[in-house]
Amino acid sequence: MGAGHPECPERLDAIENRLLVSGVGDALHRREAPEAPIADIELAHGRMYVASLRGLTDGLREEIDAGGPSHAQIDPDTSLNVHTWDAALRAAGAAIAATDAVMAGEMDNAFCSVRPPGHHACKDTAMGFCFFNNVAIAARYALERHGLKRVAIVDFDVHHGNGTEDIVAGDQRILMVSFFQHPFYPQGGARSNASNLVNVPVPAYTKGEQVRDLIEAHWLPRLDVYKPEMIFISAGFDAHRADDMGQMGLVEADYAWITQRIMEVAQRHAKGRVVSCLEGGYNLDALAFSVESHIRVLADF
Repeated sequence: MGAGHPECPERLDAIENRLLVSGVGDALHRREAPEAPIADIELAHGRMYVASLRGLTDGLREEIDAGGPSHAQIDPDTSLNVHTWDAALRAAGAAIAATDAVMAGEMDNAFCSVRPPGHHACKDTAMGFCFFNNVAIAARYALERHGLKRVAIVDFDVHHGNGTEDIVAGDQRILMVSFFQHPFYPQGGARSNASNLVNVPVPAYTKGEQVRDLIEAHWLPRLDVYKPEMIFISAGFDAHRADDMGQMGLVEADYAWITQRIMEVAQRHAKGRVVSCLEGGYNLDALAFSVESHIRVLADF
């Protein structure tokens, strides 16, 4: 994204270092992310939008060769460089490959440690550091390519997953449940009243205890009635109390608790099938320790 941007390569380094130091990494089976086929990207995004991103990348490469700028600005928060296209394909490809592996029984569940994130990417718009909506692509992939009838998306980022909402609102094959700080970015928060969305806006400075109560009251009953055959997680860790990208008060134990509740739903209805994809989290220490807590539950470590 450019020098000084919070969505930086050091985010993945911090996660990797924490998994190494804690020993959790020793319990994991690792795979390199492949590039997602364009046809699978287009399960969630418009063909012209995908083509425009590729064209913008090609044009930027030509400008750089001519001595031009190294980045193309998408919006005030989001910029693209000549490597973004490949990175975005692999971020989506990780979610797709994880879906295949979990569906095949090769893995019980998966965590995709990827950049760029995805849940602000709308059907035809890049925004909020996001280009392709990794979780929405994987959810549609599970439905279209694996023949599932019902899947759920759980989003616990401090920011509302407006892009995911834009893509899945009204698609009764997908239940999306989320909490997010409101009012906050993106402006307006949730916009759809579609019956397959369970949006739980919370005010700034909400702590983990209140979030847990809301999840018990709003998410879990809907998930149990819906009985998803697979669960996808937009795993944002910027609701942590140490992350100044938001003003919420979660800690590592809250992320472990949330993950455990999701796992219990998956065990009841989805044969334990969960694919989690990294979204936000910009305080490097808080991100690393929160992801460790999340993965410990996923891996039963």
